[in-house]
Amino acid sequence: MIKETAYTFKILRYDAKKPDEGARFQSYQIRVIPGLTILAVLIRIRDEIDGTLSFRSSCRSAVCGSCAMVINGKIDLACRTQVASFGTNTIILEPLPNFEIIKDLVVDMTPFWQMYEKVRPYLIRKTPDPEKEITQSEEERKRIDQFVNCILCASCYGACPVLARNPDYIGPAAMAKLERFVLDSRDERPGDILDEINNENGVWGCDTVFRCIDACPKDVRPTDSIVGLRKAILKKKLFGKYR
Repeated sequence: MIKETAYTFKILRYDAKKPDEGARFQSYQIRVIPGLTILAVLIRIRDEIDGTLSFRSSCRSAVCGSCAMVINGKIDLACRTQVASFGTNTIILEPLPNFEIIKDLVVDMTPFWQMYEKVRPYLIRKTPDPEKEITQSEEERKRIDQFVNCILCASCYGACPVLARNPDYIGPAAMAKLERFVLDSRDERPGDILDEINNENGVWGCDTVFRCIDACPKDVRPTDSIVGLRKAILKKKLFGKYR
């Protein structure tokens, strides 16, 4: 027989449409079998106990990034985090920091996407397209592997202390994505694109405390991208080009 363990889930509840009610923690008692994830329990609470509970989820495989939240004080994906991994029978769930709450664990990610759009997160070409594909060596591909892994979960954005005080800061995810294209041998974006992040709202605003690295579920290490972009800016200043 599979042994069940009793857990208390304390979930931050808030509805932006009912601000007078304020934010509060609501507790749910539920018995959990070994191996269940936080997301699996959330779905069960919503389906069996409280249909008003709101949260985001999609792939359940740590690929889409939509279930990022604060779990017992640490930002992580609910779909990959097992309930039994904490060594406590109380699980506290809160929405991502640095975002306005829409309802419960669902936040408004509009600022995140706006900053992401600013870096032009796509290949930019100036030369005519070849008849076939644009070739790339294994070594060239390896240069961007780290940053390609970003799933846009916004965990790093939520963890960033700079965004807590400066909402105009472009954020670690956007700069990791920019570095991905700056390093891409197929990309031909003009160097003046780097001028847009050569300020306190860009690469020089980072506190370099590595919270984005701690929060990233895919080991993208956004701080590495910020350091890389700083080097590219200095290289452009000294030599007139960043590649």
